[in-house]
Amino acid sequence: MTLTPHPRARWMDPTTGALLDAAPLMRRLASRRAVLLGERHDIAEIHRWQLQVTTCLHLLEPRLAVGFEMFPRRLQPVLDRWVAGEFTTAEFLREVEWEQVWGFPPEIYLPLFHFCRQQSVRMLALNCHRPLVTRIGQVGWDAVPEEERDGMTPAAAPTPGHRAYISWLTGRPEAEITDRFLRAQQVWDRAFACNIAAALEGDVPLVVGIIGHGHLDFGHGTPHQLAALGVTEVSVLRTSEAATLDTQDWAGIAEAVFRLDRPEEPAARA
Repeated sequence: MTLTPHPRARWMDPTTGALLDAAPLMRRLASRRAVLLGERHDIAEIHRWQLQVTTCLHLLEPRLAVGFEMFPRRLQPVLDRWVAGEFTTAEFLREVEWEQVWGFPPEIYLPLFHFCRQQSVRMLALNCHRPLVTRIGQVGWDAVPEEERDGMTPAAAPTPGHRAYISWLTGRPEAEITDRFLRAQQVWDRAFACNIAAALEGDVPLVVGIIGHGHLDFGHGTPHQLAALGVTEVSVLRTSEAATLDTQDWAGIAEAVFRLDRPEEPAARA
C-alpha cells in the first residue's frame, strides 16, 4: 500500500501521486478526441464535478459535444429538440422516458442538461436498445443480424485484465464472471464507443462522455473499444473522496483524479 495525501479540490496523477495544476491539465484535455468522466450514477457531487469539467473544456473547445450513457440511441431526436429549446423540462423528461430508461433522480443530472441547452452544446445518446445487451450476452454477436445491432459493430476481444476487474468491481469471484456476463458488459462498452466514434467522424472535435466508471477504469471497456475503432486520443478522469490515494491500487485507473468532498447520502432512484 502506497498512501499519498490528496488535498480536497485538487487533481492528482493516480499513478505517480503528483498533484496537477488544473489549467494546464484542462488545456491538454481539450486537445483530445474524447474525455470520459467516470461517475457513480447516484452521487450528486460527482455530477457537479462533471458540469465543472465540461464547462472548462467548453471554454477551450466550444465545438465539443457531450455524450450520455443514460440515453439510448433511438432518443437522439429528442435530445436534439431539447438543445434547440423545444421542450420544457417536464416535457423533456417525459419524452426521453426518464423513469423507464434510467430512473435515478433527474435533478442531479438536470444542471448538465440545462448547460447543454443554454450553450447550444450537442447532446449525444450513447446507449443501445436495452434488450440487445441481454440478447448478445446470451447468443453472441454472430447470431444477431447486423441490421438488428442498433448501429454497433461487434466488440473487440476484452483486455486480459477485464474479467478480473469486473470481479473486483462486483465483489464476485472471478470464476463467476462468465463469458456471457462479460459479453453483455461489452455490448454497453461497444455501444458507447461506436456512438462516440460516429460523432467524431463528423464535425465534432471532442466528445465529453458522461459514463459510469465501471466502463472506463484502467483502460478496460469503452477506452479499449474506442482504441479498436481507431480513436486513441482518449482521457479518463475520476473522482475520490478520500484524504489519501493509494497509488498502488489506483495506478492506471485514469489520467487524473479529482478530490471531492465526501458526498451526502446517495440519491434514491425513482
